[in-house]
Amino acid sequence: MQKGRGRTSRIRRRKRFRSSESRGGTGRGLMSKTSLQVGQMIISLPESCLLTTDTVIKSYLGPYITKWKPPLPPLLALCTFLVSEKHAGDKSLWKPYLEILPKAYTCPVCLEPKVVKLLPKPLRAKAQEQRTHVQEIFTSYRDFFSSLQPLFSEAIESVFNYSALLWAWCTVNTRAVYMRHRQWEGVSAEPDTYALAPFLDLLNHSPDVQVKAAFNEETRCYEIRTASRCRKHEEVFICYGPHDNQRLFLEYGFVAVCNPHSCVYVSKDILVKYLPSTDKQMNRKISILKDHGFTENLTFGWDGPSWRLLTALKLLCLEAEEFTCWKKILLGEVISDTNEKTSLDISQKICYYFIEEANTMLQKVSHMKGEEVALINQLTLVETLWTEELKILHISAEILNNLQTAFT
Repeated sequence: MQKGRGRTSRIRRRKRFRSSESRGGTGRGLMSKTSLQVGQMIISLPESCLLTTDTVIKSYLGPYITKWKPPLPPLLALCTFLVSEKHAGDKSLWKPYLEILPKAYTCPVCLEPKVVKLLPKPLRAKAQEQRTHVQEIFTSYRDFFSSLQPLFSEAIESVFNYSALLWAWCTVNTRAVYMRHRQWEGVSAEPDTYALAPFLDLLNHSPDVQVKAAFNEETRCYEIRTASRCRKHEEVFICYGPHDNQRLFLEYGFVAVCNPHSCVYVSKDILVKYLPSTDKQMNRKISILKDHGFTENLTFGWDGPSWRLLTALKLLCLEAEEFTCWKKILLGEVISDTNEKTSLDISQKICYYFIEEANTMLQKVSHMKGEEVALINQLTLVETLWTEELKILHISAEILNNLQTAFT
């Protein structure tokens, strides 16, 4: 499902997938009343059913938003509307939609700090970036929120507080579909590509499915068509994209068990952890890797260490007399058996390091679950994430052992 960005959605029946949380943790889903064929329309939502910037600007909030300087970003306009309508309660025309939204989210940005500390380092850093981003939004637009006081009988601080904004931001971030809009005067020039489509909240995610989803300019409807078959009485799914579990957790607040796109990321610091500190060419090697994009997206997956990871290690393991061959490494050529074996050795050590880390973190999570009963749901998500990563690492270790056998 596209979320304010250009990516393809997908849909089909459940295979072997399940997630530790359905979308929003509700457990709801939609079943197919008939067999669905490839290309068949399964959902068509009229534009009037979508919650967009148009909806907000044409509402009672419009005059306040369009006159504010500097102009509000489209996302903040949607967040403001959500907070205001949620506060309106029974008086809101959007009450049926608001009532099916989660009362709280399980994205890392919403987790307790002590739980965030238990996340894998790359995810922990991104979660902190998100938290800082939302806090900056709240601080930067506090005066705008105060300007809305005439609309409320209560003190504006009790309506537009940080918790309310965080809830609204997570609602948009986890649920918005991609849809281009006209540029409204009085709204910032940032790309306006967000739309909330209430009915879609009833559909759960699966990484195995395929659909085509987009706004049809001719029918003025947001449409979803199957790209694969679904049998009668089976659940209909959508897919948010080919995301690994850290991305799913960060953006949507759940972890997919047996997710085929899952992987374990290797940072630059860990990449050089087991390399000799006496290598005088190390800085040059790292610079080459960085210049050619080989310091990012280095992973262990269900198929073992990625080609990018092994390639980076092969270059880093080049002997002084082999260094002039670094371009051949990036092209996938074999330099020597020694270089191949050394890079596999280092990869194996890194894999075992991650296995030890995962086991340690799982022990910490288990201990905290016994002491922090109120955090059991958050901790269970973190536990599932580490458990899934540990599965990948064990498989990778076995693959590396088999590869090592070829050199003995």
